[in-house]
Amino acid sequence: MKLANLAGRPVVVRDDDLALDIADASKGAIEPRLEVLSDLALHDELRAIAERADDADWKPFDQYDLGRVAKPYKAIGVALNYRAHAEESTLPVPDEPSVFAKFASSVVGPYDSVVVEPQYDKVDYEAELVVVMGKMGKNIPEADAWSHVAGVTAGQDISDRKEQWRKPINQFTLPKSYDTFSPIGPYLVTPDEFADPDDIEVAGWVDDLEVQRGRTSDLIFSVPELIAWLSKRVTFEPGDLIFTGTPAGCGVRRTPRLYLTEGKVLRTEVTGVGTMVNPVVAG
Repeated sequence: MKLANLAGRPVVVRDDDLALDIADASKGAIEPRLEVLSDLALHDELRAIAERADDADWKPFDQYDLGRVAKPYKAIGVALNYRAHAEESTLPVPDEPSVFAKFASSVVGPYDSVVVEPQYDKVDYEAELVVVMGKMGKNIPEADAWSHVAGVTAGQDISDRKEQWRKPINQFTLPKSYDTFSPIGPYLVTPDEFADPDDIEVAGWVDDLEVQRGRTSDLIFSVPELIAWLSKRVTFEPGDLIFTGTPAGCGVRRTPRLYLTEGKVLRTEVTGVGTMVNPVVAG
């Protein structure tokens, strides 16, 4: 099932160009709230509503009306979760996940602008698969992890490298949480739509230059491993996000270095989900 936020209303999407308004199709039984998309308790009902809907109920839509697909209580990022990215960072491959928080206020939609203030001259991109949790869970067994997931989407973990590595203490949370620094979308796709949800391709472009490409089968810590490890420490709630890590190719590791500046366009694609297009504008 493919779900989306269309102009603030939850919809089921068919054939990438037709949308079924969930509230209308349910005759008001399901409220038009963004949280509907990530509520696993409603997913069987959403499938049933979609199956019995008439063709006339499915409407064409403008993709640029799509917004963020989740309203998280918390967003968690995972650092150095691709071996090639750890190697390009000249850092040892971690023995356990290294995580940081991203403020929920930084989450925006798949076509929203990324705002870079003039003083931020080392803003970097990180294309990622983002997991959206679908129900409350603590101490989730690895074998059950995918059953707690509402779906996956594309995301960018945009980062102010200057602030991230400013001395005397490096910090991750704030420089990855500026307003607009966590675009997600364009769709929330349930795990059953993938032949193997642990092998999904992620790619990123700056303008027309492909800068990143990887597969989640190359993650050091898989999605189930991350969920099991994290849920020993925090309780997940519907809508919570896990930014699962980025492949090699970040701008700070390129020669010459490549940063996000006004006028550039950031494109992020997750196979089976779709493509985000985020223009970079000055603040």
